[in-house]
Amino acid sequence: MPERAARRVTVPVAAGTGRERDGNDADVAVVGAGITGLALTHALAERDVTSVTLEAADEAGGVIDSKPLDDGLVAERGPNRVRLTDGIERLVDAAGLREDLLVADDDLPLYVYAGGSLREVPFDLPTFLRTDLLPWYAKFRVLAEPLTGDVRPDESVGHAVRRSFGRTAYRNLVEPIYGGTYGSDPDRMPVKHALPALLRMQGEHGRLLRPLLQRAIADREAPPPVSITGGLQRLPDALAARYADRVRLGTPATGIERAGERYVVSTPDGPVTADEVVLTVPAPAAADLLGGVAPTSAAALGELTYNPLAVVTMYSDARREGFGYQVRRTESLRTLGVSWHHSLFGRTGQYTAYLGGMEDEKIVEMAPEDVGEIAADEFEAVMDAAAHVRDVSIDRHALPAYDESWAALDRLDLPDGITLATNYTARVGVPGRVREAECVADDLA
Repeated sequence: MPERAARRVTVPVAAGTGRERDGNDADVAVVGAGITGLALTHALAERDVTSVTLEAADEAGGVIDSKPLDDGLVAERGPNRVRLTDGIERLVDAAGLREDLLVADDDLPLYVYAGGSLREVPFDLPTFLRTDLLPWYAKFRVLAEPLTGDVRPDESVGHAVRRSFGRTAYRNLVEPIYGGTYGSDPDRMPVKHALPALLRMQGEHGRLLRPLLQRAIADREAPPPVSITGGLQRLPDALAARYADRVRLGTPATGIERAGERYVVSTPDGPVTADEVVLTVPAPAAADLLGGVAPTSAAALGELTYNPLAVVTMYSDARREGFGYQVRRTESLRTLGVSWHHSLFGRTGQYTAYLGGMEDEKIVEMAPEDVGEIAADEFEAVMDAAAHVRDVSIDRHALPAYDESWAALDRLDLPDGITLATNYTARVGVPGRVREAECVADDLA
């Protein structure tokens, strides 16, 4: 393949730099045009900091991956909704998508499938008292949490919850919701890496029950869950188009070298030189890039494990109202949970099932049609309604595991000028990614 000439594009000079800039010379090189990288690109532009964002794929979005189907359905192969926090709202406005927001009813119930039935998750005291998800003795055990010992950073989430709230609350509530969301076994998730907020709440309040209840109630009063007409991927696509002078799609970063006090990021289109480099890519890709400038950190990142995930988009006449359901691990189902787009965003008849995770890694070895058949059969068993598979997506490295391998992060020792802004070193979820991007931009500005 003939070598491609390096693109050179004149860009504004950052105030006070005293140095000419072109398209291959910037204050900041951002690696990855997922939502973190694009939010950072936007935030740097607002702060008059020159930047170049490099993305290996031909389209932006990272884990946000939408495939519009017919009849108004959208296969969301990554996140299927986000909270409309201030940061998300600013990005939506920057992308010009305010009129295309789809807002869900935050009072819709969430269920856990346990013992052959869908049982409502309690987010308030009346639901806590009436739900059959927890038997009466388990409810009394939950209320006894103030009599238990403190949660320890080195114990697992599973052990901490069982000790604090009892085995039944763990099995019926925490394990399916928390473990199912991340596809991990809470018994293999150290508190200090998986739930640092739990330790902060304990330090502030002394016990967990009251702040957890307050958080549950506050979450119901938090910004509503939203999507976008045509799929969430329209957000990163619009941001990449707005900052086309800064974002280079189909341009992978292949290496990072030190050049005096600056860094040179190699790409097939020629080197990009920058004062600062921010990596927003998954741990394996970051490890590959850091080998020449931070070998100890690269080795540590290479140890982090990810969980596989299969996402199956289905059509059904079930017509139930709610957020969806998670599945108790003791049930004989491979489905982790199902989101009900039908009632969330008016996508009539659409339901999205999630399978795989730490305990079902063989899902990645199966043919998509076989995965879809499992999801449809299990959906019918739970919902008593037939489902028709419309799309299947399987990702071997979809979810950070937050397991014992995360201890490797203690060995991170990045040189000045290199920053990680990722879902494995900070808070997960799209709003958390946007919030971190804005904090990083403030630091760099």
